[in-house]
Amino acid sequence: MGGSRFSKGPKSDQVMELLPFCSIFLFTLLASSVSEARNVGVNYGRVANNLPPATKVVALLKSNGIGHVKLYDADPSVLRALAGSGIKVVVSVPNELLASVAARPGFAQQWVQRNVAAYYPSTKIHAIAVGNEVFVFPRNNITNFLVPAMQNVHAALVRLGLDADVKISSPIALTALQNSYPSSAGSFRPELVETVIRPMLEFLRQTGSYLMINAYPFFAYEANSDVISLDYALFRPNSGVVDAGNGLKYYNLFDAQIDAVFAAMSALKYDDIKIVVSETGWPSKGDTKETGAAAENAAAYNGNLIRRILSGNGGTPLRPQADIDVYLFALFNENQKFGPASERNYGLFYPDEGKVYDVEFSLGGGGGGGLRWEEDGGRPSPSNSTSAPPAAEGAGGTVRASSTGETWCVANAVVGKARLQAALDFACGEGGADCRYIQPGAACFEPNTVEAHASYAFNSYYQKQGRAGGSCYFGGGAYIVSQSPSKYPIPTVSTVQISPLLGFGFNRRSGFFPWYGFG
Repeated sequence: MGGSRFSKGPKSDQVMELLPFCSIFLFTLLASSVSEARNVGVNYGRVANNLPPATKVVALLKSNGIGHVKLYDADPSVLRALAGSGIKVVVSVPNELLASVAARPGFAQQWVQRNVAAYYPSTKIHAIAVGNEVFVFPRNNITNFLVPAMQNVHAALVRLGLDADVKISSPIALTALQNSYPSSAGSFRPELVETVIRPMLEFLRQTGSYLMINAYPFFAYEANSDVISLDYALFRPNSGVVDAGNGLKYYNLFDAQIDAVFAAMSALKYDDIKIVVSETGWPSKGDTKETGAAAENAAAYNGNLIRRILSGNGGTPLRPQADIDVYLFALFNENQKFGPASERNYGLFYPDEGKVYDVEFSLGGGGGGGLRWEEDGGRPSPSNSTSAPPAAEGAGGTVRASSTGETWCVANAVVGKARLQAALDFACGEGGADCRYIQPGAACFEPNTVEAHASYAFNSYYQKQGRAGGSCYFGGGAYIVSQSPSKYPIPTVSTVQISPLLGFGFNRRSGFFPWYGFG
């Protein structure tokens, strides 16, 4: 039975009052803040000799609903092609220019004038990545240039009046961490803390910016597939991993990696700095020894991550309110990249613009509803397959706000009935959801399914939490819709008593690290 053990049934007059409501799923919601779905963009790398021209790339981005793109330079032909597209752009100062930008404020001013101001605002440049993974090689000679370069670029933006609209950061690899397992023990490498990490975090705080992180669960799984579950790496249903340091439970490797960075920043008293995942992805092909590099796994990882972010569930166990923007790596397979075969097979698209696998950048894509992908990539196995959650009625293939700005939290059947039942028990018990009306004989008991009852309870919890970010996750068992559903009973919330935030478990190309992805 889908009902919860924790509540009593309603009075008869309440039953009569709620019957019409349960059948049509329409109700008045609290006038509270709505959990905002975050953004999923792509990295547009061009280490290849067979890619389409920039004008065709922009058309490809728009036709696939991709509204954010990150570049590894500031190529004029690309920036001109992006003009008027509405696509938000991150441009980059290459590592080889850091010394000049750091030592010569005039050079920094000239770079910003030529590569940002000359195109803005027609090209919607909203961030500058100064360098990329500067700390990967311990003996490199550019680490000390990083923060001065960031400061000079920012000073140039201030002089041009662009500093309020264009933020500055620098993507760091997880090799910047000294400790990361468990996530609660996350810390930065000691030799970097005072020389560059703390000054950079202080710069980000003072300028209202965020830390960019390149994170790849693939590398952790590839090196440790004997101890890391593939389901855990791909956001699929799994039993989870408890962090012995703080008792938090993790259901995916991505969260564990991000929380290690949050913990490392917290140890330096920078809890207020936000994170943007500037790179993450999974290769569709690799060498024989690259365990896990396969199209079906890439489709599952990217598809599940997109669905989670676009559903407004970007929080982590340590930071449930920390909705995180994500940039997938990469737009194309790039045939001139060095290294193992996987390096040339991270793309969502082939150079001829065909999809390597089918992942939608919107919720509810296509007639089948929800995110979809080919080759059964999102399913653990043919014998254990479940469909993606249905699109909200009338969603038309994208996430659209309702005319009143309302959102609802509904069950995600893909996690299976056992996980849904456990989440339902939590919501109706410790979570404090109002589950009276899904008890046997009550107004909303029918349909008597775990999915229907879970949707009712999840939404009750979600509304009581003020629709806060992370309060509609339930270990992957729920997602947010913005069109009023009609197949699940959801309660009206007229009064609120805030209960503790959900502790059920919320929910990178960066070195050789054990277990959670880094050592």
